[in-house]
Amino acid sequence: MEYFFSIILTVHVLSALGVIGLVLVQHGKGADMGAAFGSGASGSLFGATGSANFLSRTTAILAVVFFLTSLSLAYVASSKPKTSGSVMQNAVQSPPVSASAPADGGKAAESPADPDSRAGDIPK
Repeated sequence: MEYFFSIILTVHVLSALGVIGLVLVQHGKGADMGAAFGSGASGSLFGATGSANFLSRTTAILAVVFFLTSLSLAYVASSKPKTSGSVMQNAVQSPPVSASAPADGGKAAESPADPDSRAGDIPK
């Protein structure tokens, strides 16, 4: 499972870097500064508008990969079982219920002079 987690994490980081790079390379519709980097040339590999379509489609594909790997990482991380501690470690301990109630309305007779009367209440 650790191997699968590492692969998903690697694809996630690479797709994030790819989206960042492609967004920085693209220029807006009204940006004329893109012509300084050669994106305004109509004789380029993709044509005058082909590079914009190619870059925007590639960005969209990488964004989908990024979201899918995000969901996959969340699922894999949440489905890992706990490896430390025991099952009974988080169990709630309730005091034992006695079969008969005291006759004085629930107040147990304690002797303040006897310091060992509450010795059984201290956990060891």
